Amino acid sequence: MEISGKIIKKLDVVTGSTDRGNWQKQEFIIETEDKFPKKVCISAWANGVEDLKKFEIGANVKCSLNAESREYNNRWYTDLRFWKIETAGANNNNSNNSMTSSTSQAPPVMDESNEFGAEGTNDDLPF
Repeated sequence: MEISGKIIKKLDVVTGSTDRGNWQKQEFIIETEDKFPKKVCISAWANGVEDLKKFEIGANVKCSLNAESREYNNRWYTDLRFWKIETAGANNNNSNNSMTSSTSQAPPVMDESNEFGAEGTNDDLPF
């Protein structure tokens, strides 16, 4: 998965140790630049913490990430872990072409601007 937006906050680095060794994690918040912006918390683990240090608050980034959910005490928790972070828009033409070519392999992403209030769409809301 990929998500793009502006880094609006970096949380403190958290460290710990287990039987397998030491670990470090840092979470950061990006705000998407959609018609209806969303704030998303993304985790950086191990070497990703060092990669994240290259970007300041306010930087526009594109993150390639994995989403994973797990259950604990009948509650579900979702974690978004990035495995690649880069400056958004650095290669706009190339990234647009790669997005176009990958759409045949992945299901299309719902465009919220067409779903909510756009002319010519079916609106099944009762109000």
